[in-house]
Amino acid sequence: MTFQHALMVQDFLENSADRTPAKEALICGNDRLTYAQVDAVANRFANYLRANGIGRGDRVILYLPNTVELAVGIFGVLKAGGVFVAINHTTKEDKLLYMANNCRASAIVARGRDADMIQQVMADAPSVQFAVLTERKAAEAAASHERMVAWETIQAECPETRPSRLGIDRDLACLIYTSGSTGEPKGVMSAHHNVVFAASSIIHYLQNRPEDIVIVMSPLSFDYGLYQLLMVFKFGGTLILEKGFTYPAQILQLMAKEKVTGFPGVPTIFALLLQIDLSGYDLSSLRYITNTAAALPPSHIAKIGEIFPWATMYSMYGLTETKRTLYLPPEQLKNRPGSVGIAIPGTEVWLEDENGNRLGPGEIGELVVRGGHVMMGYWERPDATAQRYRPGPIPGERVCYSGDLFRMDEEGFLYFVGRKDDIIKSRGEKVAPKEVENVLYSLPGVTETAVIGIPDPILGQAIKAILVVPDGGLTEREVLAYCKAHLEDFMVPQFVEFRDELPKTSSGKIKKTDLV
Repeated sequence: MTFQHALMVQDFLENSADRTPAKEALICGNDRLTYAQVDAVANRFANYLRANGIGRGDRVILYLPNTVELAVGIFGVLKAGGVFVAINHTTKEDKLLYMANNCRASAIVARGRDADMIQQVMADAPSVQFAVLTERKAAEAAASHERMVAWETIQAECPETRPSRLGIDRDLACLIYTSGSTGEPKGVMSAHHNVVFAASSIIHYLQNRPEDIVIVMSPLSFDYGLYQLLMVFKFGGTLILEKGFTYPAQILQLMAKEKVTGFPGVPTIFALLLQIDLSGYDLSSLRYITNTAAALPPSHIAKIGEIFPWATMYSMYGLTETKRTLYLPPEQLKNRPGSVGIAIPGTEVWLEDENGNRLGPGEIGELVVRGGHVMMGYWERPDATAQRYRPGPIPGERVCYSGDLFRMDEEGFLYFVGRKDDIIKSRGEKVAPKEVENVLYSLPGVTETAVIGIPDPILGQAIKAILVVPDGGLTEREVLAYCKAHLEDFMVPQFVEFRDELPKTSSGKIKKTDLV
């Protein structure tokens, strides 16, 4: 009797390549690769890494935009036995250097145009042994810099045989750096078994199938984007990899042409989408739409449902420390449009107060998460790990304290209230920005809004609402009157500001720390 190894993340690609080698796996710009081709390219890269000293557990930074090399490079690092660290390509040099030294990266993959910067990072990060350069003129850049090689050279010279398997499913698959509101970025440690569990649970409730064609516009350095790649390769579908939603008309044309069935978005993308006349695009192939990063306001959910009545909408909530955490079963959307749902399949959640008491319906408390998707902790940050990951119901087990406040209804469905550190304390009352924002989003013309607290000598904190209203037509007086009609007195903003746009993080979230 043969022993069946526990699934590892690189098996997602290898199993699909064995099962359907000629199936189209990845579409990126003019490139269209089958599973067999993706597997071969990843094997060549993995063999190069192994031949140049990358071994089990070594970290490799992928400092790239959404490209074929990033998608394939992730699997190449895993095949070599390494740990991939995908870092957004807009990250500045000092932050990249910090992360390279923090995880003691052994190699960096970057674009040829960034060769000078990477050379400087390598000079100040002694763990980095070499760099691989991609895109046009990579060979020229590699020739003029020390310890650099072009991706195309690797592909031309290295064998495409699959490397032998290294490691077990308890080994790390990736580090995903997450920046909190304060402090240095922290690397969330995701073991293979964490990723396999999370991907499997999400695939199950989305009812993904090999016929699905999924478009991803979020960076693969952001776990929402990353898991689209991992999940599609696991269930054997087709992934369309785009660099963003900067040119909506082009994306919509592409979705119509390729008959996209899965559309994972974030609130900023949906806010743009709701301003566009979609009558000229045939999006009838769309089977499902997902949202995460931040909860969609109920008014946007209703509008999306009107635009795409044939597509199933999944409202969801997650955090990097547990990947996906909650999802709202689609049949509940009309009854509970403000809810982000229940625990994903195979997991458990509950609410606790500040004293560790479990809370019941109607009470507001911190969400606690238990399951196979609870990651390993923060890379070499035992203090931060102990704060976030605490003892669970079984001795030796750890559960994740989300840092987010929720309330639960009588049937156990959860409603996001706000981050613990976002709550505004005004007039002695606690105000959840999300509640005020939901009201503002229901105002005609408002596409984006953020509510923050600003210091006030009398109120403690004053409530400030910042709105994006592309067509104008709203005054401060009208906004305040609307708030007074729909909110309790203590929740009505004291200040209203209009802006052309709101600052965003690389993952598309509104960056409130830049608004204060």
